[in-house]
Amino acid sequence: MNKSDILKLLQSVQTGKTDAETALKRLKHMPFEDMAYAHIDHHRNLRHGMPEVIYCEGKTLEQVVGITKRMLRAGNDILATRANEAVYKAVRKLDRRAVYHKASRAIVIKHDGNKPTKGVVLILTAGTSDIPVAEEALVTADMLGSTVQTVYDVGVAGIHRVLSKRDILDAARVIIVVAGMDGALPSVVGGLVDKPVIAVPTSVGYGAGFQGLAPLLTMLNSCASGIAVMNIDNGFGAGVLAHKINSLGER
Repeated sequence: MNKSDILKLLQSVQTGKTDAETALKRLKHMPFEDMAYAHIDHHRNLRHGMPEVIYCEGKTLEQVVGITKRMLRAGNDILATRANEAVYKAVRKLDRRAVYHKASRAIVIKHDGNKPTKGVVLILTAGTSDIPVAEEALVTADMLGSTVQTVYDVGVAGIHRVLSKRDILDAARVIIVVAGMDGALPSVVGGLVDKPVIAVPTSVGYGAGFQGLAPLLTMLNSCASGIAVMNIDNGFGAGVLAHKINSLGER
């Protein structure tokens, strides 16, 4: 569907020949933009509730800049993950609103959007070394419009720390728990609350942690029921899921 087709569709809606629901269904399946090295899905936000995200690792600087430029031209918000400072400097030349979140290595360019949600996404980490993954979840959920709160370094090695946060746990709508080492914190939290818990294993830990495999298996085998488990170091995925759950509560 090209611009001419879109105009004809809008005119059809205005004249009553096509109803709004049918028009929306057609717009949801508009073609992507072919850049040879990328096919940009400009209307993912329409179908999916969030724009396409740029994963920077493995892409050249020129590719990231090219994709960002086309997405900005289409009026999309930008979330670029796993970016370094060189990428940020190049993106900021395209748009001075670009913000680089160093801990999470994420770049955000956000237009004036909706008000933050009333419901809170709470992010916990077992240790300070887990913060970079937690920050990726924070930046993602915040960029999508969720209100986010964090409590860091409350792992099971000193379980009284997380137990002292019961009021914060109870006030949250959805909780992300980020942990490496033995990955036990999500099970503890899952046994304390009556809300969705999203567990994120990190590659933090010594050799027997197998770069996050040990906490991943612990979380998958949690005795606390109903815990969702992300892939290793996938703070982004946790932020997206948490926001979707949080958004349901706003309706």
